[in-house]
Amino acid sequence: MTYLIDFQDPGEANRWRAINDNVMGGVSRGGLTVEDGTGVFSGETSLENNGGFASVRRDPEAFDLARQAGMALRVRGDGRTYQLRLYTDQLPRGAAYRAEFQPTADQWQRIELSWQDFKPMFRGRLLEGIPPIDPAGIRQVGLMIVDRQAGPFRLELAWLDTP
Repeated sequence: MTYLIDFQDPGEANRWRAINDNVMGGVSRGGLTVEDGTGVFSGETSLENNGGFASVRRDPEAFDLARQAGMALRVRGDGRTYQLRLYTDQLPRGAAYRAEFQPTADQWQRIELSWQDFKPMFRGRLLEGIPPIDPAGIRQVGLMIVDRQAGPFRLELAWLDTP
């Protein structure tokens, strides 16, 4: 089976970049590695220096998902809340459409998110007057943890696809 993003692909780990709260003085750390064909978004969040987030973004790529109903992920979490972030040209630089999900700890599960689950956000604030996401314009995907909790985190991903 082919997936939109498949961590079985040996080059997938090189397509992801970390963007953590150190860009604004925080000390959280996080990144994405691939272990035995599974993507692992892990690190540690810290609330010091007004920080508290860790994120990764995949290299930009045109995803024309106009005929799709949303996104699906196969994940195993740690009980913490994560965000799937989608970047389009509809939003100002740095803003994203985000949907939150909280996978059950230590259990593989499929999570489906409809386009209506994605809200336009910039630095934790809902952007008003912005149209709903245009799935034909998705240019980049990312993951973020920003649940106002300090401590280690680990989210495992088998793949990302459409429902």
